[in-house]
Amino acid sequence: MKYATMRQLLATGALVGALMASTASAQDAKSYFEFKKPKTTLIDGDLSLDQNGQSPNVVANGHVTLGFEGISQYDGAAFGRNFVPPDTNGAIGATQYMEVSNGAYAVFDKSTGARTSLTSDVAFWSTAGQTGTNGDSRVMYNAAAGRWIVVAFGANAKDLQVAISNTSDALGGWQSTKFEGYAGLGFGATADYPTLALDGNSVYIGTNNFAPATSGGTNSFRGTTLNVIPLDSLFGAGAPTVTNMKQFTTPYAAGGANADGGFALQGVNSTSAGPGHVVAASLFNFDSLAYKVNGATSSSATGATLGAVDYVNETLFNSPGFAHQPSVAIAANRGIIDALDERISSSVYEANGLIYYVHTETPVGGSNDVVHYVVMKASDYTVVDEGNLGEAGYDYYQGSIAVNALGEVVIGYNRSGLDPTDGKIRFYAQIFTTSAAGKLVSSDVPILLKESLTDDYHNGSLFGAASVGRQRWGDYSQVSVDPTDLHTFWVIGEFAREYNNAAGGHPGGTGGSRWGTWIAAINVGAVPESSTWSMMITGFGLAGFAMRRRRRPTVTAVTYG
Repeated sequence: MKYATMRQLLATGALVGALMASTASAQDAKSYFEFKKPKTTLIDGDLSLDQNGQSPNVVANGHVTLGFEGISQYDGAAFGRNFVPPDTNGAIGATQYMEVSNGAYAVFDKSTGARTSLTSDVAFWSTAGQTGTNGDSRVMYNAAAGRWIVVAFGANAKDLQVAISNTSDALGGWQSTKFEGYAGLGFGATADYPTLALDGNSVYIGTNNFAPATSGGTNSFRGTTLNVIPLDSLFGAGAPTVTNMKQFTTPYAAGGANADGGFALQGVNSTSAGPGHVVAASLFNFDSLAYKVNGATSSSATGATLGAVDYVNETLFNSPGFAHQPSVAIAANRGIIDALDERISSSVYEANGLIYYVHTETPVGGSNDVVHYVVMKASDYTVVDEGNLGEAGYDYYQGSIAVNALGEVVIGYNRSGLDPTDGKIRFYAQIFTTSAAGKLVSSDVPILLKESLTDDYHNGSLFGAASVGRQRWGDYSQVSVDPTDLHTFWVIGEFAREYNNAAGGHPGGTGGSRWGTWIAAINVGAVPESSTWSMMITGFGLAGFAMRRRRRPTVTAVTYG
């Protein structure tokens, strides 16, 4: 395992070991699938805000109709909620764009990009009826219901809370409900990395479960839970509830006989009324897996069952390494950006019988991270197309994807490298169309949306110093389709802001670099003539076929009602 030493799970030593074949009787999960909490907290003396002072770095190609800065680290710090990473997430609604991050939530006018609301995450949940939060927020807009949904940790990280807006106005009233996501062993449990998806029947929230073996002990991975909640329970008349919810838990025991329940479960967003789908990274193999959720209805999930786990059979890959940046002044900071791992960190979508997703990886024989995309049939998870967004000398990471009903696709991602002229961490988007055969076809050059303001991001340590601690990036980004114009996609991602010091415009600041987020609207209609572009798209080449593995037998998940 090429990068095993770069990832450490806060777990028992039994989790750190060789990968076992999926058919073995005893298997250990990949050692770097990790516990995300607690987030790093940084409290600065300088809390000045400058979120409107950034100009867009947009390639003038006619697709970008609006670009503006979202929440920055300074915003959360103003509330005493100063965290790393931001867990960048947002969604577009009928008239507004809503962003949620670790520490702060904001609402923007989608016509102008003007920020109409900024509040702490704790204050938002208090207004919605809860007491506190531990972050990891995600937001979506339910176009069919004309209402918003936000998911986050409760004040106790074993709990998950769900807020539903009363109307399509994110500035109007909200109501909420809370439930126990993972009870663990009775102490220290965490329902970590909650995901969010909606289809025509249900809301899907997946969690990675962690708990110590003894009180005060170190957290270790305990398995996953898929929460299936009927749409009517959340979006019906009255306050949201989790009535008729079904929880499916797949336990994990290091060194034991384990069902491959995956890691970072992503429900598939769809307008379909069933069956539902879940896609996740395999716990044991360099592959992704998928399975169906059968029998759920919009009024009840109590009769739901899970189909057999099926491996997607992606082209073989390695886990991603740390991403690079120029860091001209300090060589030690050049290869420190934590691009996470191969988990599917952002939303998965279905359209016209095809499922689309992306994740970060390093190709076998490669030396840089790429954003790998997959298109597969929803009926049997057969891969129709896959490929890599990447190029030699640069790392591509923290990707996200969305597709509309016409098969038009936008992928957002970060890119960085060692080249001092263009290696700063950049936020890009790329437009594709889906061919009749289900292949992604590039429609235009990659669109540069935002370039970082520093070539030396190392949050948590001072200007001019070597990095301290993990330089986590993301941990996710998002693309969403405008509910009032299917040709317009909204992307949100992270960039590195200026240093928090006098030179950066913050006298009295502590001197560390800081994160920001960038939001852009991309219209894929009236696509210009395709251009020649140098970015390497690696699809099913001969090398890919050579590395193709045989399809594995299905594995039945252990489920509990």
